Amino acid sequence: MGKTLVLTEKPSVGREVARILHCNQKGKGCFIGPNYVVVWALGHLVTLADPELYDEKYKDWKMEDLPMLPDKMELVVMKETAKQFGVVKNLMRSQEFSDLIIATDAGREGELVARWIIKKAGWKKPLKRLWISSLTERAIKEGFQHLKPGKEYEALYAAAECRAEADWLVGLNVTRALTCKYNAQLSAGRVQTPTLAMIVEREQEIKNFVPKDYWTINLRARGFNLRWQDSNGQTRIFAKEKAEALAAKLKGHSGEVVEVKRDAKKELPPLAYDLTELQRDANRKYGFSAKTTSSVMQQLYENHKLVTYPRTDSRYISEDMVSTLPERLKSIALGPYVNLARGILRNKPIVTKRFVDGSKVSDHHAIIPTEQPPALSRLNSEELKIYDLIVKRFLAVLSAPFEYEQTLVKVAVQKEVFTAKGKIVKKLGWRSVYEGQGTWDDDSDDGEKEAEQTLPEISRGEILSNLSVDLASGKTKPPSRHTEATLLSAMEHPGKLIGDQKLREAMEQSHGLGTPATRAEIIEKLYNSFYMSRQGKEIVPTSKGIQLIGLVPAELKSPVLTAKWEQQLTEISKGKVNSQAFLKGIRGYTIQLVSTVSGSTQTFKHDNLTRNKCPECGKYLLQVKDKKGEMLVCQDRECGYRKRLTQISNARCPECHKKLELKGDGENKFFSCVCGYREKLSVFTKRREAEKGKMNKKDVSRYLHNQKDDGPINTALADALAKFKKQQ
Repeated sequence: MGKTLVLTEKPSVGREVARILHCNQKGKGCFIGPNYVVVWALGHLVTLADPELYDEKYKDWKMEDLPMLPDKMELVVMKETAKQFGVVKNLMRSQEFSDLIIATDAGREGELVARWIIKKAGWKKPLKRLWISSLTERAIKEGFQHLKPGKEYEALYAAAECRAEADWLVGLNVTRALTCKYNAQLSAGRVQTPTLAMIVEREQEIKNFVPKDYWTINLRARGFNLRWQDSNGQTRIFAKEKAEALAAKLKGHSGEVVEVKRDAKKELPPLAYDLTELQRDANRKYGFSAKTTSSVMQQLYENHKLVTYPRTDSRYISEDMVSTLPERLKSIALGPYVNLARGILRNKPIVTKRFVDGSKVSDHHAIIPTEQPPALSRLNSEELKIYDLIVKRFLAVLSAPFEYEQTLVKVAVQKEVFTAKGKIVKKLGWRSVYEGQGTWDDDSDDGEKEAEQTLPEISRGEILSNLSVDLASGKTKPPSRHTEATLLSAMEHPGKLIGDQKLREAMEQSHGLGTPATRAEIIEKLYNSFYMSRQGKEIVPTSKGIQLIGLVPAELKSPVLTAKWEQQLTEISKGKVNSQAFLKGIRGYTIQLVSTVSGSTQTFKHDNLTRNKCPECGKYLLQVKDKKGEMLVCQDRECGYRKRLTQISNARCPECHKKLELKGDGENKFFSCVCGYREKLSVFTKRREAEKGKMNKKDVSRYLHNQKDDGPINTALADALAKFKKQQ
């Protein structure tokens, strides 16, 4: 019996697994032990081949060569990580191994990482799968005691491969078609385009919105407020004359309490976190982007081992995990959580179907703390904030309901009805976890809601005199722009945006746009492609993004088809849908999309043209912004010239401490701040040398070199364009 080869996704996980499996001898790109050898990927080592591998003609981007539909998709080794692939391949071809354990991330993409490496390296021997939801020592040991046959995950691999091939077919073909048709760097994709369409549609709604004046009538009686409402419960009056007449009719009259209704109410704890809900809360409370939350979560999961698998779409745990809850509570019973955790342990965790429901757990359960005690001092500011959200949600889920008594008072004045609501807290329950923190609800108070207040003792039949009548005016507000929190919600539940009821109901059964694992990347890609930008927390489409949505085929803008694809991919992963039938549909759809773009009579207009000419081709340059500053870019996609104008540095303004912007050329380079502060680079250099003592010209040079932007202008296209040179 030979040794077992273990393949992990990243070196950090590989080191941890190697330590637990006693693989203490360091090899080339691996760790060697008496029974196991642990090797790792660096994310994807293998990917789908670029178009030119199928045919030389695809080196040039030409409309007449589209669509590109290879009979069989080929795999290639990625150049950047070819060295590590060589290590993995040599081990896989060695005779000393009898079987292989896939220990990549337990999800669709993790499966693809491993299977493509295995396929490209030519491994034919038995496969086993390590499927775990946390990276603590105990979880890894238990996982190795309960390995699954590789065959059980072949359907998941088929779904992952279908996703990759569908993105290649639709993304590359439509991107080339748009780029060739309009000679502009335009890109589209099956998830990114309907996501951008939601941002553009919301902007259009705001632009077309016409505000209306309205009036509300409020009464003040015995120290509390009441609001007028009509027979339909509406509180706004849209005719000024009617509002003024009503207010005049009420003045000087008493009111009679016609109803006092007291209801004992319970507010159940919130559901546990999945990744999307966590990203929403982190954006609402801290302004974190979805990508930032994903990155921080990966650190908490992989390096600190304090939370379970991040990229989950479940908000429940399975029944067999209930026995682990006390230990998880003990591990977090420290610092700010000690009293809450001990209180729940003392009274026993409240476990209901709101948290424990195995039927609602697919690949991974909800995000919860592990049994590993945290060293809070080792966490940075962002990690602490995300960990705090997870721990508090975990404590809230295991707490009692929030109990209160709600009182509704109705008062009649001259046959007009006024209402007031009050609340008396009976038992804080789960809300004690968040006491003093307030909420960060999405829903804006548009004046329609009645404020909760403390009401005096009051009985039906009482007469209220000395009423003060207040006529207040307001204007209807346009819908709010999307934030990343609301955009994530819209991606998860795009059915809410569909008018057709049957379609909407079908959409609610689907999985939305993308997956929890991919939504952050899609949003980031739209920023990097200059289709939308951040203004504070709000997301605003650029002119380029608005124009793109006007140019792409209608089918690609709709969330319906894309969400249905995601649903089909899930069905493929369960073995219920044939992968080849799915891809056949994608190919037909690709042909249709290219034909629609090709036959379009629309035009694309650059609205960011400067009067500066490209030194290489003579065309006017475009001025674009990215997260590192501003640059000039040639409008001709085949020219590729670009020049950095300004860049956001890591240096801080000595007056307001914001990041300084570096401007100018050569000897004339200077730092500039939004507060008005300016400083020459040469002066900055001398100042830093004086401040640091140890810092010399080499340090400053290295610092400036690190600021250089060698990232692509338009990531959606540049990755592909960089590989192609204009043919002479």
